[in-house]
Amino acid sequence: MDHGYVHVYTGDGKGKTTAAVGLSVRAAGAGLRVFFGQFMKNGDTGELEALHLLGDRITVEQFGTGSELSAIDPAADARAARAGLDRARAVLFDGRCDVMVLDEANVADSLDYFEPGALLELVRERPENVELVLTGRGAGEEVLAAADLVTEMRAVKHYFNDGVVARRGIEF
Repeated sequence: MDHGYVHVYTGDGKGKTTAAVGLSVRAAGAGLRVFFGQFMKNGDTGELEALHLLGDRITVEQFGTGSELSAIDPAADARAARAGLDRARAVLFDGRCDVMVLDEANVADSLDYFEPGALLELVRERPENVELVLTGRGAGEEVLAAADLVTEMRAVKHYFNDGVVARRGIEF
């Protein structure tokens, strides 16, 4: 790509990671190299298994200590998030990807797991030809302002409120 853009998928509604996975699959199908980094998550999920099927076009790495945003040790998750952001920065600047997804990076940033301003710095310094996607609730105002595309997922109605727990293959 000659020019990449910065996407932010945020809000309280369902679908942020799902949208990023869909974009990743589309990009891989078009021959682009994708790096999919997940913050705040660790373990097998349906999306990871599916992305692994795409072989060397999509690299997936997790930078969390808990399962699905519920860390037992927030200090350990902060260390993992900072190491993950360092890893993402290295991949971003060594030319190994055309598309980079940083799933739940907005959450890690809102919890101050990253150094202050580190996510915004990554957005501002990314190579111009890389498409960068940041997902997660609570995207910071400066990150939103720096993005080229912002989608806010809004919860209108969700069966979670009726006691339905997350289901494999649908929510994870």
